[in-house]
Amino acid sequence: MRTVKWGVLGTAYIFERDTAEGMKQAENCELYAIAGRSMEKAEAFKEKYGFQKAYGSYEDLLADPQVEAVYIPLPNTMHYEWTIKALKAKKHVLCEKPLAPTAKEAREMFETAREQGVLLMEAFAYQHSPYIAEIQKELERGTIGDVRYMEAALITSDYVEGNIRMRRETLGGSTYDLGVYCSSLILRMLGKEPERVQAVSTFSKEKVDMYTAVLMEYENGMRANFDCGLVLATEKNSALDRFQIHGTKGSIEAVKFGFNAPGELSYVVRTFEGMEEVKTVQVPQNYRLEVEQLGRCITEGETPAVSEAFSVANARIIDRILESIGY
Repeated sequence: MRTVKWGVLGTAYIFERDTAEGMKQAENCELYAIAGRSMEKAEAFKEKYGFQKAYGSYEDLLADPQVEAVYIPLPNTMHYEWTIKALKAKKHVLCEKPLAPTAKEAREMFETAREQGVLLMEAFAYQHSPYIAEIQKELERGTIGDVRYMEAALITSDYVEGNIRMRRETLGGSTYDLGVYCSSLILRMLGKEPERVQAVSTFSKEKVDMYTAVLMEYENGMRANFDCGLVLATEKNSALDRFQIHGTKGSIEAVKFGFNAPGELSYVVRTFEGMEEVKTVQVPQNYRLEVEQLGRCITEGETPAVSEAFSVANARIIDRILESIGY
């Protein structure tokens, strides 16, 4: 199996908490280079995670001809700039969600990838989960009939005032940080964008949305809603993840679920005939799955599991939500 030489732009918490372990586990990933805002921090990460090279600037890493693919865990406001720079340096890119502040910028990023002959994929690790795939198969098999309604939620701790999630200038707030998970899950399961989007929010004194509720209506009469919020106990890293899908024959409800959780996850299927069955799925580390998948796209010609069409559609939904709440 050919491995891909990866570079990482930045020393963000998401990399330390989740993606680093996924990259270490990925069979086709070579931890080649890490770049930080200072050489001191980059060297520390090089030693901690086993990279071969450390760079004190993002530009220096992108100039290294050995780097084949780049993972970008930078703050939301930096995704567009550094993804474009990486693509123009002929690097394949895995960029953290949300890919861009707007659908227009997301389209421009994919256009640049095509022009440069490289791949771009948005880093929705949970979208690679076999648990999510099983839920989608249940719907395709018609287990609960035609879907009429879906709801989802992702509620987490809030953060101290200086955290980038709490600042408007760094595109903080619950919709950008959490709502993208819910909207993308609903988009995956329902397979289409809504006709109408309405949302309401509560805002912090810094004018970021701390809690947002969204209602979506579809042309065939389907409805969906989700809640996202940064409202649980401060800095406790706690979360409430849930979803339900209701159809003309029954329902599917998450029982043991976390958007990016590995391990044994479960859901319950109920039908109007009285059947109730709890099903479990063993889920590997999702970040490993996404790194391996993009690696296969690079070396074996697979199609990215999180496609351009999907990411741009989800960005359009987020645009409409933000317009509705006046963000």
